[in-house]
Amino acid sequence: MRSHYEETWDLDVFFAGGSDSPQFAKHLQSIKKQLVQFEEEIENWKIPTTGQDTSLLGLLEEMQEISDNTGQAGAFVSCLQAQNSNDSKANELRGIVTTLQAKLDSIHTLFDEKLSAIEENVWLSLLERPDTQEIEFVLNEKRKQASEKLPKEQESLIHALSVDGYHGWGELYDTIVSKIKIPFEEKGEKTELSVGQAANKFSSPDPQVRQQIFTAWEKAWEQESDLLADTLNHLAGFRLSVYNQRKWDDFLKEALTYNRMSEETLNVMWEAISDHKQPFVDFLYRKAEILGVEQLSWQDLDAPIGKANKAYSYQEGADFILKHFSEFGDDLPSFTEKAFEERWIEAEDRPGKRPGGFCTSFPNSKQSRIFMTYSGTPGNVSTLAHELGHAFHSHVLEEVNPFNRDYAMNVAETASTFAEMIVADASVREAQNEDEKLALLEDKIQRSVALLMNIHARFLFETRFYEERKNGIVSKDRLNELMTEAQKEAYGDALKEYHPLFWGSKLHFFITDVPFYNFPYTFGYLFSLGIYAKALKEGKSYEKKYIALLQDTGSMTVEELAQKHLNVDLTKKDFWEQGIQLCIQDVKEFMHMTRKA
Repeated sequence: MRSHYEETWDLDVFFAGGSDSPQFAKHLQSIKKQLVQFEEEIENWKIPTTGQDTSLLGLLEEMQEISDNTGQAGAFVSCLQAQNSNDSKANELRGIVTTLQAKLDSIHTLFDEKLSAIEENVWLSLLERPDTQEIEFVLNEKRKQASEKLPKEQESLIHALSVDGYHGWGELYDTIVSKIKIPFEEKGEKTELSVGQAANKFSSPDPQVRQQIFTAWEKAWEQESDLLADTLNHLAGFRLSVYNQRKWDDFLKEALTYNRMSEETLNVMWEAISDHKQPFVDFLYRKAEILGVEQLSWQDLDAPIGKANKAYSYQEGADFILKHFSEFGDDLPSFTEKAFEERWIEAEDRPGKRPGGFCTSFPNSKQSRIFMTYSGTPGNVSTLAHELGHAFHSHVLEEVNPFNRDYAMNVAETASTFAEMIVADASVREAQNEDEKLALLEDKIQRSVALLMNIHARFLFETRFYEERKNGIVSKDRLNELMTEAQKEAYGDALKEYHPLFWGSKLHFFITDVPFYNFPYTFGYLFSLGIYAKALKEGKSYEKKYIALLQDTGSMTVEELAQKHLNVDLTKKDFWEQGIQLCIQDVKEFMHMTRKA
């Protein structure tokens, strides 16, 4: 008999009692003690002078244990904050975890500086040992990055100041968003929606609903725009000040280093996308024609096309995902069923939840948790599949050395997008009629529009904003101008009305974990198209190769990963163009289906 899957997650398996959990309080105290002890060990560690020194491995193992404990704490607090934006205790706990993470970062800085001080011949000898060869890439990476930073005292000071400075501004953004309510009236009934609930209304088939929500949405963000502008400016200002002290001229350096990717690859990817925008511009005009307007406005981008408005219950969405995951192998559906049965997913549509969706890993428990607000649309099913792809990526990495599990965001988006495409393609194939097929095909194309146009707008805005921020504070009016200009360019000037306050309403600009939290999505989308094409060609037998690729994502550059597993050069346009052409094929089918007789 089929299982009934609950729409709320289980966090008690980690720490019972939520934000008041005594068990979690003890966990935090334990981390604090570990950090004090470990810092002392690192400070007293004598830099190896011979390749026979075995002390390095012991320290690495201890560091991994503390990192896992801190990661477990961070994931738990993220879940508490997301499930209830009014949980003030969870916000307090976030501050504690941020302080612990900053301390760990300082210890990492001290450790990495000592690594960089090891004589080259000794270093090479240490890497020849069987127990270090497996993590050679990560160790060399740590050593190189340390050589490009400030002395440990200054880096430690940066980490300490970031708690109430840099990260403090990021937490302020969360507080601002948690207070925002969007007024909405339907059938004479007035309600106040959370940001997450309001965002779902943009996919309403009713143009009046979309207009009402967009008007209220813009007004709500405008009311907070002074605080939002201050927050964004100070986040960027902090980063630029740090880069200046390190003598880093390129503000993309941190993001590219984190993503293990060259600027050449990034530039070639955007060039290929810019060269092939026209089919998507044509699609937007055709969609406008179908909706009976001359040009789409921002609130119309997610408007559904077609008379069929298929809705999936949570159970139906889960069953659909499991069915089609099973067409690509056995490991992915088996893992996914476990995630549903063990309540790894928070999907309930209720007030008070944070907007958006995410997947976070609990390293000590070898589990993940997925957060979203599920309202039954095909897009919701795709989002759920997307986040399950993230969780599967973490799952298959449990088999590799712990130091080789730290993969960057761009390849993280590869696994999630691969899973999402399985579901999106299946939805189109299984459409009951032409109307439903058209609706689902359009929903699929919207993902291409989002990743090739919306994300491009974010990247254009953010790079131009950082350039101007070097010279001082950028006003909220100028932020609006920069955003509108970026959207016009990225969308080929195909829209009648844009969203100038998008810079304030999009969480990704305020995330402090890593800057430029935008281009990795597009990279992952196009990179995964190449993988998906191979999976379609080879069938279930490809799953082992796919898992092997995912298991290498934490131990090489993306260029090396693509060369090894796909035999392609990411610095050449042809790879990116092949992926874009697959997206264009969907557009061509849509244009054919909607042509006038």
